[in-house]
Amino acid sequence: MGSLENQKPENGFNCTIKPLDPEEFRRQGHMVIDFLADYYKNVEKYPVRSQVEPGYLRRRLPESAPQDPEPIEEILQDVQKDIVPGITHWQSPNYFAYFPSSGSIAGFLGEMLSTGFNVVGFNWMSSPAATELESIMMDWLGKMLKLPNEFLFSGGGGGVLQGTTCEAILCTIVAARDQMLKKIGRENINKLVVYGSDQTHSAVQKAAQIAGINPNNFRAVSTTKANAFGLTAEALRSTIEADVEAGLVPLFLCATIGTTSSTAVDQLSPLCDVANEYGVWVHVDAAYAGSACICPEFRHFLDGVENAHSFSFNAHKWFFTTLDCCCLWVKDPSALVKALSTYPEYLRNKASETKQVVDYKDWQITLSRRFRSLKLWLVLRSYGVANLRKFLRSHVKMAKNFEGLIGMDKRFEVVVPRNFATVCFRISPIEIGKNLNVTKDEATNEFNSKLLESINESGKIYMTHAVIGGVYVMRFAVGASLTENRHVHLAWKVVQEHANALLKMS
Repeated sequence: MGSLENQKPENGFNCTIKPLDPEEFRRQGHMVIDFLADYYKNVEKYPVRSQVEPGYLRRRLPESAPQDPEPIEEILQDVQKDIVPGITHWQSPNYFAYFPSSGSIAGFLGEMLSTGFNVVGFNWMSSPAATELESIMMDWLGKMLKLPNEFLFSGGGGGVLQGTTCEAILCTIVAARDQMLKKIGRENINKLVVYGSDQTHSAVQKAAQIAGINPNNFRAVSTTKANAFGLTAEALRSTIEADVEAGLVPLFLCATIGTTSSTAVDQLSPLCDVANEYGVWVHVDAAYAGSACICPEFRHFLDGVENAHSFSFNAHKWFFTTLDCCCLWVKDPSALVKALSTYPEYLRNKASETKQVVDYKDWQITLSRRFRSLKLWLVLRSYGVANLRKFLRSHVKMAKNFEGLIGMDKRFEVVVPRNFATVCFRISPIEIGKNLNVTKDEATNEFNSKLLESINESGKIYMTHAVIGGVYVMRFAVGASLTENRHVHLAWKVVQEHANALLKMS
C-alpha cells in the first residue's frame, strides 16, 4: 500500500487537499469574483422577491454531504441553479423593501480582507491592528456625525462595532441595569422599567427580556398622527410618573431617529430632559437614518444627542458597508466594561493590565469578534465624505421624486411626512366592494394589502408594508446602490398597473 499522499478515491480527486493553498485560492477566488460581478451585471433580470415555495431547497439537494471533494466549477453551477432562485435580491435596483442594505465595491473588498485575515480580535493582544483601527474609525465616524466630544475616545467616551442594533441595545440595557441595581439592590430587578414608543423597534423589548427585565415592565408609549408618530416628552413624562407612583424604577429609554414603520423622529432634546430628571439611561437608535445625518441638512435630527448616554446607527443599512456593521458610541465605556467583562487567566496579558489598550471583548456580548473596521476604512477612503453625502442625497432625491409621482394621481396619498428616503403611501379610502361586511377603513387596508402582494408576486419590484395608527401603508424605501431614477419611474408604473387591475375587479 502506498503513502496517504498517493492514494486517490475512485472519482480521481486527490486526498491531499490543502485548505489554504495560495495558488488554488487565487484560481478559485477569481472565479467567485467573476461569478459575483456577472450576478450584479444581471441582477435586474431576476424576480426581486424570491418566487420559490417553502422547502424548495431540501427537494433539490442531496440528503447528506459528499464523501469526496467536488470541484468549484460544479459548486458554482449549483449556486446559480439552486441558490440564486431562492435569493431575495437586496442589491437589485428594484428593491424598495424594509430598509436598504446598500453594498459597494469598497464594502465588499473590506469584507474580503476581513474574512481573508480571519483574525479573532477579542482583545488588543489578539490583533492590535483590529482594535486600533476600530477605535480610529469610530472617532472618524463620530466626527462626521458631529457627535459631542464626550462620545469620542478623545473625550472620555468611545465607540465599538457591534453586529447589529439588537446587540447594541442589549449591551446598553445591561449596562444601565447593572448601574441601577448597584444603587437599589439586585433584588429589585423586577421593578425596572424600559421605555420606547409604539413605533420603537421590537429589538428593544427583546433585549429587555434577555436582560431579565419583567416582560410586564416594557412600555410602548402611544404616539399620534398629530406628532407624526414621534414620541413626545409629555407622553413619556406621564408614563414615567405613573410608574414611579406605582413604586417602579424607570431605567432605560430608547429614542428613535427614523423608526422602522415610517421613519418617524422622536423629540430627542425634550425626551432627554425628562429622562435625565429620573436618572433614565437614554439610548438613541438611528439604525437607518443615522447615515443621512452626515449631511448638514439632516444633522438637526440629532439635536439633543449631547444629553443621551449612547447612540448607534447601522453602517450596513444605508452606508455602503456590507452586513454586519453596527456603530455604537457610549459616553461612559466603563459602564459597558463593568457589566460585560470577564478576565479568565488564559486571557491575561501585559497590554491589558497596563490599562492603556481597549479590549473590545468587554464592550459586547460575545468574546469572539470580526475585523469589521476594515470595511469602514475602505468605504471612507474609497469614496470620501463628499461622495458619501452625494450618494445619500441622490437616494433622498429619488424618494422625493416618487412622492411627486404619487401626488399626481389623486387615488393615492402619502400617509406620513417623508423625512429621509422612505415614502409611506396607499390608495386612499375609496368604495371597494360594496358587499364587503367591513368598514371603509378595513376595506381600504385590505385592498392595499392585496395590491402590495400582487405587486410583489410580479417580481418586478419589491416593497414591504407597515400599519401606522391603524392604517395599512406600502413602504417605498430607496437606498439600493444600483437604483437610478428610471427604476423609480418603473416602480411607479408597476404600482399603477396593478392598482388599475385590482380596481377593475373590485
